[in-house]
Amino acid sequence: MRAKLTSVLAVLGLFSTLTAAAVPSAVVEVVQAPAWLERGERRLPLAPGMVLENRDRLLTGQGARAIVKLADGSAVKFGEGANVAVNALKAQNSRDDNQLFTAALDLAKGAFRLTTGVFRQYTTQRAINVRTGVVTIGIRGTDLWGRSNEAQDLVCLIEGRISLHHPEGGAAELNEPLQFYTADKGQLPNPVGQVDPVQLAQWAQETELQPGGASLQAGGRWSLRFERMDKDGVLGLYDRLSDAGYPVRIRPVMVDGVYWYELHLSKLVSQFAAQSLADRLVRDLHVPTPAVRRQ
Repeated sequence: MRAKLTSVLAVLGLFSTLTAAAVPSAVVEVVQAPAWLERGERRLPLAPGMVLENRDRLLTGQGARAIVKLADGSAVKFGEGANVAVNALKAQNSRDDNQLFTAALDLAKGAFRLTTGVFRQYTTQRAINVRTGVVTIGIRGTDLWGRSNEAQDLVCLIEGRISLHHPEGGAAELNEPLQFYTADKGQLPNPVGQVDPVQLAQWAQETELQPGGASLQAGGRWSLRFERMDKDGVLGLYDRLSDAGYPVRIRPVMVDGVYWYELHLSKLVSQFAAQSLADRLVRDLHVPTPAVRRQ
């Protein structure tokens, strides 16, 4: 059991390395759990501040949301059930000595929205490619929404211009707001159409943070704290919550010369968010009721 606790603390050390980059190419900003990060053979609950690297995979569970900040100032929002691989993250000098940021996101499943210029811009040029199912999208500066599921790949332009490529249907371009492009699985792409703003608003809800969701983000001042436990108890609860996609941390506490252990789930944005999450964990995972605390 001591070896297992050491292993858990090593994972927490890995989390520290995930958050340590000075100028990250991609960093997790907000999470509405459950969600996970897969890196090689490791699978960790997704948490705000995690720095993404090439060949990482981000997964979101039922009702989950995640927002990732890219180094060019873009924001990528993911809805529930997303499965996306991250590649080609790089910032380099272009021919005119400006910084060029590149990224390639491979969305196997789920919905996303990419909006440029949401955060402070670190570079002046970008080359971002997103593959939604089999459709590849070339982005140079725009706002778009897309989704891939078992039946269809869909891309909708909100603002700007994007190029598209389908392996069977060739190239296309969206250059007017509210144009959309669909390709049914195993079929040639459909003609470019124009979406009603009401329909777009409905689609967009799939990637927006849920009003009643328990958001975790850097600077969140509320936390859940489970009662002190011995090593066996804390490791068992840590495994259950981590495997379920919740980024808990172990904190050792010395009491009368004996170590006890607390489990914390931190960075919740409000008391309401913390209480909502506590109620959900008790109801769905049957864990002991945690205390809601302000840090």
